[in-house]
Amino acid sequence: MATYVNDLRLKEIATGDESGTWGASTNTNLELIGDAFGYGTEAITTNADTHTTTIADGSADAGRAMFLKYTGTLDSACTITIGPNTVSKLWFIENGTSGSQNIIISQGSGANVTIPNGQVKVIYSDGAGSGAAMVDAFASLALTLATAAQPNVTSLGTLTTLTVDDITINGSTISDASDLTLDAGGDIILDADGADIILKDGGTSVANITLTAGNLILNCLVSDEDFLVKGNDGGSTVDALFLDMSDAGTAYFNHDARVYDNGKFIAGTGSDLEIYHDGSHSYVSDVGTGGLKITGGDIYIRNPSDADMIHATSGGAVNLYHNGSAKLATTSTGATTTGLHTSTQSANITQVAITSSSNAVAWDARAAANAYHVTTENTTFSAPSNAVEGAIISVEIAQGGTARTIAWNTVFEFASSTAPTITATANKTDILSFRYNGSVWQEIGRVQNLAQT
Repeated sequence: MATYVNDLRLKEIATGDESGTWGASTNTNLELIGDAFGYGTEAITTNADTHTTTIADGSADAGRAMFLKYTGTLDSACTITIGPNTVSKLWFIENGTSGSQNIIISQGSGANVTIPNGQVKVIYSDGAGSGAAMVDAFASLALTLATAAQPNVTSLGTLTTLTVDDITINGSTISDASDLTLDAGGDIILDADGADIILKDGGTSVANITLTAGNLILNCLVSDEDFLVKGNDGGSTVDALFLDMSDAGTAYFNHDARVYDNGKFIAGTGSDLEIYHDGSHSYVSDVGTGGLKITGGDIYIRNPSDADMIHATSGGAVNLYHNGSAKLATTSTGATTTGLHTSTQSANITQVAITSSSNAVAWDARAAANAYHVTTENTTFSAPSNAVEGAIISVEIAQGGTARTIAWNTVFEFASSTAPTITATANKTDILSFRYNGSVWQEIGRVQNLAQT
């Protein structure tokens, strides 16, 4: 009985077999041997993840060819198993598929060989049965040139080491499936006449370095992708600078941002605000458009010991301090001072007119501490409003063209409990002063019968 146990799966006629027909079988074997030196092509089912090529026993097929090209359309890598797994043979295999996918050539559970799309590799099988392996024949190819200089070197496999003086690349791509190292004893010079050095990831442009109008520009090309400057601080990685491209390039410094004396932090299109130190003093200077505004719910100006000098509260008091102690505080009605108040000039309290209505004078002790009243009718001075213990008020009472009488609320206290008689002469004026003791207004001064001016 004939067998097919050889590596080309040729028919081996047993002794005494095929009397009268052995010539036809021999001719078929010779044709198949010719096929084994030829070219074959085999299509893979569309988008298949696996495919099997079997060298047929004693009949023509593509898998026997020395140069074997696989075609078809793939959407993922496809593992191709070539059998039988006892065949030991050499192939030139081309990945001619469309879809930019790898093909993986296998025979058994042993090693396999990956062929990227559009590439050709020389592969041999070891025919070791179920554990059979495929081997990249040129994976460790060492090429030695016969002479020191060659005008043309073409490699279909891998050159482990190649030493040249200068390189001119006929195409436009240098690629490596893993890391690629450029190591120069001197400088590495990148000279791009197009003015762009482009960085890609998986074929997609992610950044470039460009020269535009004499300006060097480092450009992040992916939308909203941030820019970071990192460094090694004592063995720890730090983000020294972070630019938030999703927020118009807002800059975040991991630590300080410093300038030397007379160097300035400048803000505003017209260099409107300057913050700097001149070696002796520090300055916050508004030198441009508008004024200088400091806003906040609570604003503190403090000394180097963190003691308050000024404290301003939104909607509340503004306090001035001396050596940590509050001395002047604004209130909703004015201001309060603590301690001795020294002035180089006399106090000037604005004189406020108070009038009579329905024979009564309403007097606000706070709003009209220095009051004057021109008589228009006989009237009574009512108890002053907003009385505060210790407050001093005064009033000038001027008679109009007709003299009028003046009476006083019982809250006013006079010497001997006797109210003064106001000068009744027309165009005359009297001035009276009072101090509030917490319950009554005590008269502390009186001048009468003065000529009006």
